[in-house]
Amino acid sequence: MTEQSNDGSAVGGAEAGASSTDWSWAVPRPGQEPPEVDTTKPSIARVYDAAIGGKDHYEVDRRVIEEGRRVSAAGVDSARVNRDLLIRGVRYLAEQGIDQFLDLGSGLPSAQNTHQVAQAIIPDARVVYVDNDPIVLTHGRALLAKNNRTRVLTANILDVDEILNSPEVDGFLDFSRPIGLLMVAVLHHLLDEEDPAGLVERYKARLVPGSHLFVTHFCNSFPQARELNDVLIQSLGRGQLRSQETIAGFFDGMELLEPGLVPLPLWRPDEPVVEPLDHSGLLMIGGMAVKR
Repeated sequence: MTEQSNDGSAVGGAEAGASSTDWSWAVPRPGQEPPEVDTTKPSIARVYDAAIGGKDHYEVDRRVIEEGRRVSAAGVDSARVNRDLLIRGVRYLAEQGIDQFLDLGSGLPSAQNTHQVAQAIIPDARVVYVDNDPIVLTHGRALLAKNNRTRVLTANILDVDEILNSPEVDGFLDFSRPIGLLMVAVLHHLLDEEDPAGLVERYKARLVPGSHLFVTHFCNSFPQARELNDVLIQSLGRGQLRSQETIAGFFDGMELLEPGLVPLPLWRPDEPVVEPLDHSGLLMIGGMAVKR
């Protein structure tokens, strides 16, 4: 899917389409036939891939990014800032001894995704990716090699029981031990009427003490944020800015770790941060909490 013909279709076949990333960890559910990938409409996973400079997307997805850049080029770059935070957050969790990860709304993997970061520190760490975009499973079937410590599940994160009781999760992850629950750049794609707070609580209820919740989310921190959110709504049909107070509510009942809920560049940075932050650093805020 790295290149396209003039009519917008991908060229190069499955092998070429999978060449930009290592999809060997993707394991389809036995007997499951994924739905056909619709290349005429943008998808959240592919738009995000385009925003971070990946190659697993189509022209229709790039148009969303182009429209976003007309509003705020730096705001679109928040996707890369978010990816960098994912790396720091997973590394921190692994350094604390967390060796199990449930990555909800994981999207398309790129260099240094959750399993790569975690397993570089804890080789036996187990990771389950969950995403509702069929392209994830389609790519997985393009390759034969498997990472037996990592799984991928095609499912909607709204289907909590289906996910937690699926063979890719139940029995593969040990819920009697601490788990790193990742909701990175996913909750802002849920509408208020879908009760994202209640959804988070249902997942948190399965976590034992010592487990961590890691969240990043679009925040209404500057005027153009609303315009960028409108681009998502017009292109993808959904998108929801929320206040810092509302986002903080997702961590209710858990202990928010330092430095708290902050703009992404300020969360345990590897290098000194140049302030004031531009839109790439302000569009999203994030934090991590532990269940005591």
